[in-house]
Amino acid sequence: MSAPLPSQHCPSQHFIGLMSGTSLDGVDAVLAAFSPAGTMQVLDHAFAPFEPALRDELLALNTPGGNELHRTALAANGVARAYAGLVEILRTRHPGLSVRAIGAHGQTVRHRPGEFDGCGYTVQLLNASLLAELCGIGVVADLRSRDVAAGGHGAPLVPAFHQAVFTGRCEAVLNIGGIGNVSLLSPAPDATPRGFDCGPGNCLMDFWVQQHLGLPYDADGAWAAQGQVLPALVAAMLSEPFFQLPPPRSTGRDLFNPSWLQARLDTLPARPAPEDVQASLLELTALSIAQALLAHGGPGGRLAVCGGGALNGRLMQRLAQTLPGWTLQPSDALGLPAMQVEAAAFAWLAQRHCEGLAGNLPAVTGARGPRILGAWHPA
Repeated sequence: MSAPLPSQHCPSQHFIGLMSGTSLDGVDAVLAAFSPAGTMQVLDHAFAPFEPALRDELLALNTPGGNELHRTALAANGVARAYAGLVEILRTRHPGLSVRAIGAHGQTVRHRPGEFDGCGYTVQLLNASLLAELCGIGVVADLRSRDVAAGGHGAPLVPAFHQAVFTGRCEAVLNIGGIGNVSLLSPAPDATPRGFDCGPGNCLMDFWVQQHLGLPYDADGAWAAQGQVLPALVAAMLSEPFFQLPPPRSTGRDLFNPSWLQARLDTLPARPAPEDVQASLLELTALSIAQALLAHGGPGGRLAVCGGGALNGRLMQRLAQTLPGWTLQPSDALGLPAMQVEAAAFAWLAQRHCEGLAGNLPAVTGARGPRILGAWHPA
């Protein structure tokens, strides 16, 4: 596959970042500008939900099923078209602006680094060639596999970005998407941060409210607030060995899925009220984050929160209670709105790829060394 054009042949320093996360709520897109010094400014943001049929298929493909090769290929095409729609929105708002590249995450459907054969794999569905064809812009995609090939987890990738944009303004960054992950920042801009996945973020809460109320998510944690936490269920969930693993560690729907939840529900002596389960799932998210942060990040500091979980008032309240030494604030207060951070990270990773710079942090992912991430799909 051909290499991206050197920067002297492609002077534009505008990049588009596209992110669809484990929550499967839709696609976030940002248009970002990079200065010669490498600093980034987000110029615009757009969001669109997945079409219901595509969302259902992506969710189904998280577990083994029939005719998977055919279904994943078509779903990858669907993700490319959904992404292209967001790119078109941004370009329409900024006519004539030259975009050097698109950084596109794709939709994770399997994440099994280091397993089976010593290497394992991570799968993000996206027909990046179709995206490049539809947009007429080169695409940097498959951003996790190179780190996995080097013995890493391929996740989380955002701590390097968090270090670049938030250093000096907070001590840690917490992203609560479908999965929760934390970045522990170093005070010096050129120092190495740490980071790891904490466990479920919104994925189990979203599943439960969708199943019982038909809503895409529990807005502001209102339904969870109506329930009572079930200590036995929380204890059963927190007994999962993942929560005791030291970093580097990563996870996803391969582990934290409806079958995993049902197995814990089956340990209860009686069928619980649905709202009590929702309250307990929120408690699981809060406690797993707090335990991980206290174990590996120290007793306190400034914690910037991003992702959809930052908009869940009940969850933020519970996190503040479980992390008394930490001052929580949405990343908006640091100049980057909570729902733009991850998409901006993939614009940043695309810029790193185009400049021939490593995008991973071996101390975070466990890879054998720094690697240039992603595969280039020319326009």
